[in-house]
Amino acid sequence: MSMIQFPTVSGSEAGRWCPDGSGEGFHINASSKTEETKSGNAAVPKEVTRLEPSEFAKSHPSGMTLDQRYDLVRSIGEECIQEDELMRLLNLRDAVCYDGFEPSGRMHIAQGIMKVLNVNKLTKSGCTFKFWIADWFALLNNKMGGDLKKIQNVGRYMIEVWKAVGMDMSKVEFLWCSEEINSKAGEYWSLVMDIACKNKLGRIVRCSQIMGRAETDDLAASQIFYPCMQAADIFFLKADICQLGMDQRKVNMLAREYCDASKRKHKPIILSHHMLMGLLQGQEKMSKSDPNSAIFMEDSESDVSTKLKKAYCPPGVVEGNPCLEYIKYVVLPWKDSFEVTRKEDNGGNKVYTVYEELESDYVSGALHPGDLKPALTKALNQMLQPVRDHFKNNADAKKLLDTIRKYKVTK
Repeated sequence: MSMIQFPTVSGSEAGRWCPDGSGEGFHINASSKTEETKSGNAAVPKEVTRLEPSEFAKSHPSGMTLDQRYDLVRSIGEECIQEDELMRLLNLRDAVCYDGFEPSGRMHIAQGIMKVLNVNKLTKSGCTFKFWIADWFALLNNKMGGDLKKIQNVGRYMIEVWKAVGMDMSKVEFLWCSEEINSKAGEYWSLVMDIACKNKLGRIVRCSQIMGRAETDDLAASQIFYPCMQAADIFFLKADICQLGMDQRKVNMLAREYCDASKRKHKPIILSHHMLMGLLQGQEKMSKSDPNSAIFMEDSESDVSTKLKKAYCPPGVVEGNPCLEYIKYVVLPWKDSFEVTRKEDNGGNKVYTVYEELESDYVSGALHPGDLKPALTKALNQMLQPVRDHFKNNADAKKLLDTIRKYKVTK
C-alpha cells in the first residue's frame, strides 16, 4: 500500500485551499494536525497520510475519489483526532457519524446553518448521520426546568428547523434518547456502569464543560452521571465519528480513553467543529439564555438588524469580532460569496468569494463596519427566510414555535 506524506503548515497558510494533484484539493488547518497525548489535553503536530484507494473507495456511489471524500469530511473539523484513522475508515467503508443535542431552547444560527452545512457534507461523502435527541440528558441538566414534555417539544421544533433550512434527510436518523435507552436498557446501562467503573471522579468532573458547567460549579449528582452516559452513547449508537463542537472534546476523549481501558480495538474518531462566538464583546460562545448573544433561526428581519447593529465590530479589528466570524463560518460556506453594497465614494460595490480578501480589506480600512453590517444583515435574512416561511405557513410548525416561545430557558 503506497502512502503520500502531506506536510503540515501554519501561520498565514492555515485554512488555505491547496491542490492535491487531481484537480481537487484540501483545506490546511494548522490547529487540526494533532495527536492526543496520554492525558487527552495536549496535542503535537502530525503529518497527514494519503492512502492508495481500496476497491470500495474506487467505486464509491458518490462518484468521488477517496481523497475528495476525505477532504470534504475533514473540512468540517477545526480539529480531528485522528486524521490517519479517518482516512483508513473512509477507505474501507461508509462511516456512521453522530451528534447529540439537548433540546434546551430556540435554535441559534450555529446549531442551524453550521450543522446543516456539516451534515450535508458528511451525507454527500456517503456517511450516515445519527442525531441523538438527548431529552433525558436535558432533564439531568435541568433544561426547561426539568420538564420532559417541554424538552421533547423543543426537540420536535429543532427537527422542523433543520428540515426547513435544507438539511439532506436521506441519510439522517433522529433517535430519541429516552426511547432508545428504554428499548435496550441492559446494553446501555452496562456500558454506562463499565465507563463509570474505569474512571476516577476527578476525570468525570473535568468533563463538566460539555454541559455548559464549570468544574468548580456545585454539580448535582445527575450531572456527575451525565459524562458517563454521553461517552456510552457513542458505543451504543455504534458511531465511527463524533461530530460535535470543540466544547465536547473532553468527553469524546474520555470515550477514546475508555477504548484503551476496555481493550476495544476501534476508537471513535473525533471531528470537532468551530464554536461560533457570541455577538457582544467578550462572549466566547452564544447562549440560548441571552437572546442578544446570537441570531436565532426564526428571528424576524428586524430582530436580525437590531442584533447586528449592537454587535461588537470595531473598525480594523479581527480578533474577537463576531461579525467577521459569521461571514467566515456561516455566510461564505452557505452562499459562496458575500456582497457589499456601498456608494462609489466609499469604494463601490464589491463581491467577496475568499474570506482572507475580506479580512485584509477590513484590517486596512477599505471595508468599514458601516458597510459590512448592512451586508451581513441582508445575507443572513436571505438565509433565514425559508425557516420563517415554514413556521408561518405550516400550521403544526407554527403552533410548535408559539408553544416553545412561551417556555423559560433555564441553565
